Amino acid sequence: MSTEPLKIGLLVGREWSFPPAFIEEVNRRNEGVTAEFVKLGGTRMNETTPYRVIIDRISHEVPYYRVYLKNAALQGTKIINDPFMWSSDDKLFGAALATKLGVASPKTLVLPNKQYVPGIVPGESLRNLMYPLNWEWVAEYIGMPCILKDAHGGGWRDVYVVHSVSELIWRYDQSGLLTMIAQEYIQWDDYARCMCLGQDNIYVMKYDPRSRVYHEEHGFSPELHERMVSDCRALNTALGYDMNTVEFAIRDGVPYAIDFMNPAPDMDVNSLGRKHFDWMVSNMADLAIRLAKSDEATGDRYMWYRMLRDQADSSP
Repeated sequence: MSTEPLKIGLLVGREWSFPPAFIEEVNRRNEGVTAEFVKLGGTRMNETTPYRVIIDRISHEVPYYRVYLKNAALQGTKIINDPFMWSSDDKLFGAALATKLGVASPKTLVLPNKQYVPGIVPGESLRNLMYPLNWEWVAEYIGMPCILKDAHGGGWRDVYVVHSVSELIWRYDQSGLLTMIAQEYIQWDDYARCMCLGQDNIYVMKYDPRSRVYHEEHGFSPELHERMVSDCRALNTALGYDMNTVEFAIRDGVPYAIDFMNPAPDMDVNSLGRKHFDWMVSNMADLAIRLAKSDEATGDRYMWYRMLRDQADSSP
């Protein structure tokens, strides 16, 4: 039996506060698990990985990392977050799923792209699209003002509040190759951002999206707090995310889940503040160590992994 410590690998970008704090927290606990930065330089098919768990915070920006993570999942590694789900997720699917789960979510509509890659000839390649778009139909469903944002985006990039059909069209015309959604604008009385780790460990924070400020105490009623925690658990269990933030715009006491596709959430000490940051570091270490010691694998959710496991079990 190997006495080598189990390894947790960390894939990160420019962030500077969370990665070293997380690695130090895992390593100082002396639980037979170590953490380090993943180092890559090309990946062979079916290449094994030394990591029992990999925490991914950057593959949405570095496509090679996403391909590497899928191969690591094939070898039995537990990836936070599942690269297959993350690759296929979008905000229309999420909003539709939320409403089917009984989670309040604003009305959402996805729009055809404004521009396309070279090789697409509009008169020939887009015969399935109606033209021109019926903007009055869009506005009638969504209402005004509304939100226009990237269906695959995060971090508040390419998000606009528009107040008229003409402004909606103008913003849409600037969207380029992005796939945009139009979403009902929730005029909120209060706002929460909830950190979700391991799908069921939910940390509710009061947040002001206008000034981008977290409050140390949330001050929400027990009933509202419990509803947001329950909604977060439902969404993350359905999506399979082990690291995510869910944002609620609270109107008349009802929390509307307006954004919950944040699988590489903000974990910077400068924005979170020390109290929230310390919770993130400690609880992420708890999760990663527990998973490293478990038999859980990202592939458990997929038929191809179950087929490979059955094949291994039947081998003499």
